[in-house]
Amino acid sequence: MPFRPVSSEKLSQAVVRQVEQLILRGILRPGERLPAERELAERLAVSRPSLRDAIAQLQDHGLLTAKPGAGVYVADVLGGAFSPALVDLFSRHDEAVFDYLSFRRDLEGLAAERAARLGSDTDLEVIQTIFNKMEAAHQKRIGDEEAQLDAQFHMAIIEASHNVVMLHMMRSMYDLLRGGVFYNRQVMFKQRTTRSALLDQHRAMNDALQAREPAAARAAVEAHLNYVEKSLRDQEKADRNEEIAQLRLIHETGGG
Repeated sequence: MPFRPVSSEKLSQAVVRQVEQLILRGILRPGERLPAERELAERLAVSRPSLRDAIAQLQDHGLLTAKPGAGVYVADVLGGAFSPALVDLFSRHDEAVFDYLSFRRDLEGLAAERAARLGSDTDLEVIQTIFNKMEAAHQKRIGDEEAQLDAQFHMAIIEASHNVVMLHMMRSMYDLLRGGVFYNRQVMFKQRTTRSALLDQHRAMNDALQAREPAAARAAVEAHLNYVEKSLRDQEKADRNEEIAQLRLIHETGGG
């Protein structure tokens, strides 16, 4: 008969499953330090030997990494998403910027639609909280803080969509965005793109999400990224025009 004795799950396995879920759901992030062993064992209500066994398994799975004298950290599970050679290739070819925006428009539009339908009240409260911080940073004219909150706002929408594959894919994309591989907000400001216009676009996204209007949320995301794309294309054109104008000036002044 195909029956085996039933045994209770080892405590270490329960810890492994809990940590795996936290990483899968994006709650524990790459580079984040776990609490000290004693504190973590108390929080999980397990013995320290059971905790050590669980951490060893998670290290074997490549999800945690120990730094001598510094503690245990969530491994850079996104590190292999794009090879350094591919990142460098992206940074040297403008077409990658517009493919990136197209990808974001499709994925984030879907994420916003899902977030309006499936996000919990707490998810929407997180999005509202970040938008409130964006408004405060806008008033103080702190560009770096605005840019950071901008990325957090978009990631909060993706997190509220509750699709773990989309979450990790987009988080790896935003690592490139924060690194300036694809574009910089300052580029848009050169084309008279006002900070107020960008804030208003995020307000439209937030309003649609808080009202739980999926179609409006998707449309607001798409309108924002269309605006970003147009600003970047306008700047690209302006740069080409300036290059030609400089050649004309050199010719007229006898410099060449």
